[in-house]
Amino acid sequence: MAGQHPDQRWWEGARVTSTGSPSAAPPATTVLLVDDQPLLRMGFRMVLDSQADITVVGEAGDGTEAVALTAALRPDVVLMDVRMPGMNGIEATGRIVAAGSASRVLILTTFDLDEYAFAGLRAGASGFLLKDVPPADLLSAIRAVATGDAVVAPSITRRLLDAFAHRLPDAAAPAGSTGSGTGGSGMPATGTEVTATSGTGITGPGSSPEDQPAGRSRDRRLDRLTERERDVLDEVAAGYSNAEIAARLVLSEATVKTHVGRILAKLELRDRVQAVVFAYETGVVHPSANPPRPD
Repeated sequence: MAGQHPDQRWWEGARVTSTGSPSAAPPATTVLLVDDQPLLRMGFRMVLDSQADITVVGEAGDGTEAVALTAALRPDVVLMDVRMPGMNGIEATGRIVAAGSASRVLILTTFDLDEYAFAGLRAGASGFLLKDVPPADLLSAIRAVATGDAVVAPSITRRLLDAFAHRLPDAAAPAGSTGSGTGGSGMPATGTEVTATSGTGITGPGSSPEDQPAGRSRDRRLDRLTERERDVLDEVAAGYSNAEIAARLVLSEATVKTHVGRILAKLELRDRVQAVVFAYETGVVHPSANPPRPD
């Protein structure tokens, strides 16, 4: 057609532009939005739809719908609210992970009001975001999680766990418990608490069983780690980034990243966030006697 660029085609009203490159563009990261407030979903959709490499494939208003749509749509990332009518986001996250889905879940929470972030991480979420997160940070977080990374900054993870680790259910919980640290509703169990040890010391590779906090038992998976990997795990649990660990242990950042990957594989964990959770549950790191107060 005269006047039309030869590399452009119109089909049912949509323009497709050919780049002439033999390699196709990488597929967009697909996202499922889960929130009981339509206005919030619309706001998140507007931000995500503005990006060429992110596509919103569906929306859900509660946990039950989220589980069903995750199974049907298989999104790369599920942006999950916590407080919703019916099935809450914690329980929905647990069900999605238990089903073996490859979708990764980002918990949406308000830190100074919502105490369920830890339960979400235990349920298998890859991290959590504040609902007032800046758009640029939200986009970066979604891209990071889609590639298998955790989105919670190590220092924030440490502060969060220090604030709530005192309430962790006993690792040897009585029969009838869910085994995930949550009650039947998916919310944190409140009947059993772990008494925090004084100070914030981190146990070393040679820690003896009596060094473990009450209610926590040594996990045999720790024996799979080399001494250097234990050093790196201690640093991760203490809230340091890869760059900071590299400086503290006099290693290259690439070497630290390799160690972290091996640690996750040996401990059978999904990501860095779960490594910090594991460290708290097994007593590798002790919760602070004076946990920080949310701002």
